Amino acid sequence: MSVLNEITWLLPELAENQKKIARYILNFPEKVLDMSSSSFAEVTGVSQSAIVKFSQKIGMKGFPAMKLALSRELCRNNLYKNNPHHALHNAISPEDSLMLMAQKLAHEKTAAIEETTRRINFPILQRAVEAINAARRVQIIGIWGSGLTAKDLSYKLQKIGIFSLSEADLHVQIATALTLTAEDVQIVISFSGTKKDMRIAATSAKSRGAKVIVITGDKENPLARIADYVLESVSEENEWRSSSISSRTAQNTISDLIFLALMQHRKEVAKPLVLNAHQAINRLND
Repeated sequence: MSVLNEITWLLPELAENQKKIARYILNFPEKVLDMSSSSFAEVTGVSQSAIVKFSQKIGMKGFPAMKLALSRELCRNNLYKNNPHHALHNAISPEDSLMLMAQKLAHEKTAAIEETTRRINFPILQRAVEAINAARRVQIIGIWGSGLTAKDLSYKLQKIGIFSLSEADLHVQIATALTLTAEDVQIVISFSGTKKDMRIAATSAKSRGAKVIVITGDKENPLARIADYVLESVSEENEWRSSSISSRTAQNTISDLIFLALMQHRKEVAKPLVLNAHQAINRLND
């Protein structure tokens, strides 16, 4: 997990002394690399023990380990910033062997799953699942890579008897959002949460009284602020990426969990529906 992303995510819930440490690291990460724990404590106005406790709070053994992780992250970021097209995708470079490429990809996808799972707010997820389970219709929207996750979730919901809608066309998404009612739910999937069309669709659904569930990478982004329920999907993808690989992995972690929770809610009818669909498809091969 990115050290800077982890600090940013934790910032709102930190104590005041910890916020001083966090803000300094976020504002001057390069300066921190040249400091000892005592000099860093002095410049931030906290104790050395507070520095150690902060390092441990973000998953490091101590201040030296945090500096090492921060140094690696800054080197990686500077490499992509100075020559972004040197990378094939995130940390994967054209010089990597197939084995190394596979290892890096596995690490990236595993990290996305683990960090997304760790950040799940389960009471909010539970309320979101209950809203979907009770909905008359569920509209699921997303574009590009997020659109694939939207289609996949829509198909899964249909399999267990939930009426869901998922259209790729942006105009249709907005038009459909305007037909929703207080009995309906809209699920918006967007890693960045900054796309204007996603915000318009969400605002349209909200104006009609529908519950809006957002699956996104940052609970403070513009799209998240519209939502009734926000579910975070976490990945370390940077600006230069060949595809939305780890962000889609993170989104699928949330969408698959929603599906399984709904299967649990509807177990009396869901399992027979899934089985019947499986048997009907198998008969196509007879």
